[in-house]
Amino acid sequence: MRVLLQRLTPAVALLLGLAAASAANRPIQKLVWDKERHRLEADVRGFGLGLLLERLAAETGWQVYVEPGTRHTASAKFKNLPPGEGLRLLLGDLNFSLVPQTNGSPRLYVFRSDVRQATRLVRAFRDTGRSRRIPNELVVQLRDGTDAQALAARLGAKVIGCIENLRVCRLQFVDADAADAARAMLVLDEEVTAVDYNYWIDPPPMPAEATLAASTPSLKLNPPAGEGQIVIGLVDTPVQELCGELNGFLRAPISVVGQSVAAPASAVPTHATAMANMMLRSLQTATRGSTSVQILPVDVYGANATTTTYDVANGIVAAVNNGANLINLSLGGPGDSAFLQALIEAVRARGIPVIAAAGNEPVSTPFYPAAYPGVLAVSAGRGGEIAPYANHGSFVDVAAPDSDVFCYGGRSYYVRGTSAAAAYVSGLAAGLKEASGQDWDAVQKQILDRFGVRSATR
Repeated sequence: MRVLLQRLTPAVALLLGLAAASAANRPIQKLVWDKERHRLEADVRGFGLGLLLERLAAETGWQVYVEPGTRHTASAKFKNLPPGEGLRLLLGDLNFSLVPQTNGSPRLYVFRSDVRQATRLVRAFRDTGRSRRIPNELVVQLRDGTDAQALAARLGAKVIGCIENLRVCRLQFVDADAADAARAMLVLDEEVTAVDYNYWIDPPPMPAEATLAASTPSLKLNPPAGEGQIVIGLVDTPVQELCGELNGFLRAPISVVGQSVAAPASAVPTHATAMANMMLRSLQTATRGSTSVQILPVDVYGANATTTTYDVANGIVAAVNNGANLINLSLGGPGDSAFLQALIEAVRARGIPVIAAAGNEPVSTPFYPAAYPGVLAVSAGRGGEIAPYANHGSFVDVAAPDSDVFCYGGRSYYVRGTSAAAAYVSGLAAGLKEASGQDWDAVQKQILDRFGVRSATR
């Protein structure tokens, strides 16, 4: 099979550190891809095909497709070989074709006999070491007809959660080595369509008591506009009682963490309570105080300090299934979940925008889910300038107002951060759409014109 490489763009050499599951004592396995010279260097021993391809996809940016059910173990050591020769040694008896694309990354097809059978996309796996991966868990998407309990039993795991309409299950193993070994088996398993790690998501910043007096947004709830009503899915902590007449803007809450949906009795407000107030404040600004927009609270934290990418995905699904047509994610972390990214892509394909916080550290590293393509990533700031404490990565789209003084339990509380900025933009987007009747793309353009980051390259 001829390998097409002549149109690849030169770039710096890439180093892939490839460590097989449960092999901490082995020498580091590596693959050096020098695009400048079109040469390969590799030292790979006993490495499964799926893990090899997903790391190759991550480091090169290629779209990698493989024939389902293909099995191969790569063992090769060489230096300074042309790519075709190097890939032949890595892939053994398998056929492959690396095809340049006019408007996109090259595609690598790996197959047994017919290139048309290379239909399974191998998602890139990226782990920076900061990901906060849950060491003994996997998130697995099953093919129709696959029994989750039987699969878990075969792997020595137990099922601790499923998103039924997606056929996605959360598996728990005895330890990290068992999870890594199972993942190595499942990357190309014909019973599953995808496998990913699960990641912790950071605790949200909590509001603090304020000395300034709070002002409650002045809003009138109009009758719902039928199918045209805008509902913001607030995927966050539980939402508590709001002040004044604002509770009418909250729909019945949902919980996906197996706990009561009732708002917790607490002397201090939850993070989501602050986010709801911030949304209503920007709604007042955009609609002049009269709106039918409502907020659907979806609890993905419960009584826990942290949540996970699996629970956030489950919360997004619950929000959409219960009428949300705009998703607010005032949360995030460094874990890059291919599963969560794919879900968000599917939600956006239904015409539902996703707005997310960019993170409260003065760094440029990606913060997920805000850094996923198509998500409106919101940092804090004004006039196109990002606040000194906030994330300023190239994935950031807008810098919006980031603070609010609100009422809870007869007292004043203060919140500040990119999570509040994201909530502000979500309320503003909902209000602008309702007031103008424009589509979401036009609304997003208005927001970018007003709050777009001057240095953004995304």
